[in-house]
Amino acid sequence: MKTIYDVSFENKKALIRVDFNVPLNENNDVTDITRIQAAKPTIIKVLEDGGAVILMSHLGRPKGIEEKYSLKHIVDTISEVIGVQVKFIPDCIGEKVETEVANMSMGEVVLLENLRFYPEEKAGDENFSKQLAKLGDAYINDAFGTAHRAHASTAIIAKYFPNNKYFGDLLSKEIQSIKKVLESNEKPVLAILGGAKVSSKITVIEHILDKVDHLILGGGMSFTFIKAMGGTIGNSICEDDKLELALSILEKAKAKNVQIHLPVDVIAADDFSNTANTQVYDINKIPDNWQGLDAGPKSIENFHKVVVNSKTILWNGPLGVFELSSFANGTIQLGNAIAEATKNGTFSLVGGGDSVAAVKQFGFTDKVSYVSTGGGAMLEMLEGKTLPGIEAILN
Repeated sequence: MKTIYDVSFENKKALIRVDFNVPLNENNDVTDITRIQAAKPTIIKVLEDGGAVILMSHLGRPKGIEEKYSLKHIVDTISEVIGVQVKFIPDCIGEKVETEVANMSMGEVVLLENLRFYPEEKAGDENFSKQLAKLGDAYINDAFGTAHRAHASTAIIAKYFPNNKYFGDLLSKEIQSIKKVLESNEKPVLAILGGAKVSSKITVIEHILDKVDHLILGGGMSFTFIKAMGGTIGNSICEDDKLELALSILEKAKAKNVQIHLPVDVIAADDFSNTANTQVYDINKIPDNWQGLDAGPKSIENFHKVVVNSKTILWNGPLGVFELSSFANGTIQLGNAIAEATKNGTFSLVGGGDSVAAVKQFGFTDKVSYVSTGGGAMLEMLEGKTLPGIEAILN
């Protein structure tokens, strides 16, 4: 893997694909700077070497040019986070952009306008990639969140830099963290998969059964397994068309000697709200008109034992509807258990939108080994797929 630490960028203009697809409020203020902070080490490395930086990113899903998706809204925040004044160029290709970049001094940072203002970006257009490539002497991909997309700025552009393309600090850390889980000799290896649907995690489950010793299946998806095994789940979320699949996963796990851990009890509610009446039920004996919304006390205790005895942990998906405070305890206690294991030397990787949100919300960010910045990209790597943005640099 050729990373930015294998080379000096002295007197070079580095074209860096970052993932600054950050959330903005109604005043266009950035409400979460995590992705900008994550790109900082790569930007600073180029500058400290004596190079210049051209940043390119997308923001949102614009249909053509839409002012609310302009990257001009985030320039001040980027300048603040990296500690260098960033200059904004209101386009990303064309003569004006080329002239501005040609006139850059070493030590400067510019940000190009939203790549997705051009449909050619998502289409992986050759000519668009070529025009972007004209801007830099070297190409760095540091956008893990879009590494699974074969877009112009992530997969196609790299071929115009056959000897000068590199993995950024963030992207190389992401790859190494996922490899650490999938190729770990630090056993037992535990994967915790939560969230609402089995269907969105099928390929992940099937791929990781060869890599793990224990698998905790929690959250909404657990009800599909419980129903498949003959349990009564009341009004709990369930994918009725996936019951056969759930049973086949349990069979495969057994054949591969992987221990599956499902919740044994739940906090059930008579309504999907914070103020609903709640009751603890065995997960396979939930009465009609009640729905399981969080892991129960026995489940939390069981999961805690598995977690603290594991040496490598992957966590993707919450154990309950943590957005409602009445049903957040299972996810919080799981976070506490993972933090305890990490403190004792376990490697823990957290990824996927909801689990990352929970980790931030409940203050676990610094208590786990690594928090991934890319949900979709991470899931595809866990499925065993090669990501176009990564392959483009390896080729």
